[in-house]
Amino acid sequence: MIHGIVLTPFDAAAILIVLAAVLSYFNHRVLKLPPSIGLTVMGAVASLLVVGLDRLLPGSALSDEIVRFLAGIDFHTTLMDGMLSFLLFAGALHVDWAEMKRGRWPILILSTIGVLISTALIGGGFYLTASQLGLGVPIAWCLVFGALISPTDPVAVMGVLKRARVSPTLEATVAGESLFNDGVGVVVFTIILATALGTEPVTPAHAAALFFVEAGGGILLGLIVGWIAFRAMRSIDDYKTEVMISLAVVMGGYTVAHWIHVSGPVAMAVAGLLIGNSGVALAMSDITRDYLLKFWSLIDDILNAVLFLLIGLEVVMIPADPRLLVLGAAAIPLILLARATSVLLPLTVMRPFLTLGAMAPLTLIWGGLRGGISVALVLGLPDGPIKPIVLAATYIVVLFSVIVQGGSVERALAWQSARLTRRDQKV
Repeated sequence: MIHGIVLTPFDAAAILIVLAAVLSYFNHRVLKLPPSIGLTVMGAVASLLVVGLDRLLPGSALSDEIVRFLAGIDFHTTLMDGMLSFLLFAGALHVDWAEMKRGRWPILILSTIGVLISTALIGGGFYLTASQLGLGVPIAWCLVFGALISPTDPVAVMGVLKRARVSPTLEATVAGESLFNDGVGVVVFTIILATALGTEPVTPAHAAALFFVEAGGGILLGLIVGWIAFRAMRSIDDYKTEVMISLAVVMGGYTVAHWIHVSGPVAMAVAGLLIGNSGVALAMSDITRDYLLKFWSLIDDILNAVLFLLIGLEVVMIPADPRLLVLGAAAIPLILLARATSVLLPLTVMRPFLTLGAMAPLTLIWGGLRGGISVALVLGLPDGPIKPIVLAATYIVVLFSVIVQGGSVERALAWQSARLTRRDQKV
């Protein structure tokens, strides 16, 4: 409620879309930054201005109004049961299955074992750091933070990789790993969150069984709904109906996944891969292909614009406690170290059997940006004394990832490529 006005879900969505459109226009005309970076920066600056006004004008309650507005949005339902399915399906549509098959083992290992390693390392390090700062965060909640911050964002880095001239196999590996570690990360997050909330006693054996049921069931469901959509699209040639079928896959498939208790994110990633490859190549005319890919590209851009705007607006929800800033800053090197370990360890083990080339470590580590998925998960956490702590750390990490890593990854990859070229020439 804002000054007696009760905001409906449509009102909230309208406000976010209008803000995203205005800031996107300003970024395109003036700042000319990559969209994710521009929206995050402007959202953060706007939030800081709001906080500053409240400090300068004691009678102002603008930040309280924004907090009430954000608190009035059911993020868990909106993000976990809505936006997440669209984001993962849209991301999967643009992954080249032929190239991804060449990197299937790194994708499989990095998106499963890599996520578990990263979650454990981040959770343990976050627990020790929070304890040193006098912030009593239980280990289960530290692992929740590890699970929500471990998945990388394929949307945030794919545009950069295309300009950086990495090999198609490495590009598909980065995209595939990001896509599936999103799905796996959500499953791990859901299991650990149930433990942290005490709603479900989870033993290691039960957690492993639940993981395989959710992930395996998600893969199977994704194959089924994707195959049904593929057969339906192949039997007709009408772009409006075929775009509607793809929309039905996402909304209907995610709803079925929720009913039968399997992973909707994994199902949508698999269905998107199937339709984006076999469907696009064998079941669509050129006109349908053009409309369908542009439709989902627009959906993807809109949802990410809103999410990156929300990243910036999060700052008004963070309590004014200096320890939270220190904790968030300390989480940055911790997460980079965990990412490096979870990438280099599997790549080293796989080196006798498969190599992705000398560009792979830097691409996977520095290009492993955190973004929309982490924001969706942290905003969907239930209210409580721990949420502001996890929210602050996530905000600072994502801000660093999007602005610093996202803004420098292209130059870092170009530098690495030039260095390798000089080395090869000397040899």
